[in-house]
Amino acid sequence: MNREIERMLLENGASMAGFAKIDELYGNVDLSGPRSEDSATEPIRIPHYPFGISIILAHPKDVIKNIHKAPTMDYYHAYHRLNNKLDELAILCTKYIEEQGYHAYPQTVSATKEYGIVRTVMPHKTVAVHAGLGWIGKSALFITEKYGSAVRLTSVLTDVPLEYNKFLIDTKCGSCMLCASVCPGQAISGHLWRPELDRDEFFDAMACRKKAREIAAKSIDKKITLCGKCIEICPYTRKYTHDI
Repeated sequence: MNREIERMLLENGASMAGFAKIDELYGNVDLSGPRSEDSATEPIRIPHYPFGISIILAHPKDVIKNIHKAPTMDYYHAYHRLNNKLDELAILCTKYIEEQGYHAYPQTVSATKEYGIVRTVMPHKTVAVHAGLGWIGKSALFITEKYGSAVRLTSVLTDVPLEYNKFLIDTKCGSCMLCASVCPGQAISGHLWRPELDRDEFFDAMACRKKAREIAAKSIDKKITLCGKCIEICPYTRKYTHDI
């Protein structure tokens, strides 16, 4: 069924798709630490299915090129447009799986909570990494060979028996410190990601969120966490946006 699902997703606009075994990767959400002022407190029940389908959309090249100084309205609109498209693809994938007699859960924007700590029970990036589509950068962004970090992700959790990736891609960030050097929130430590490393050990998500919201409010007058400097400057992103 892998081929049918991948073909359907790509034909309907996905940039990439992959399959992962995730039954041992579900996390717990610890709400005892610092949280954002608009955090959600109500629980959300995520079904623990054994497989995950990662769906990726690439940002338009010109949109990413133009955020080297600050987020733009084009970036703001692309952010929401891609999120909406990802929701559509996740729902389409879920309906197809259910038509085959299996269960699936689309991790759409409305069906996923980060509880004010920028964490979810099954992160899209976790599914994407274990699907073999890329790695986590020093900025905690998901990075692909083809599109760099100029991507947005979603995922579908399912019990349909899938063939899945068995190998993780090692980080390819090496000694590069460009994202850390331009981070206005000083959220990036510069430590290399490893699969066993907790995000907070190399990246300060709350510092990123706070500064990004300040920048977005000033540059585009929007109450949203948008910055993009670490995305635009990443060598893998620039390889994509500048056709290198």
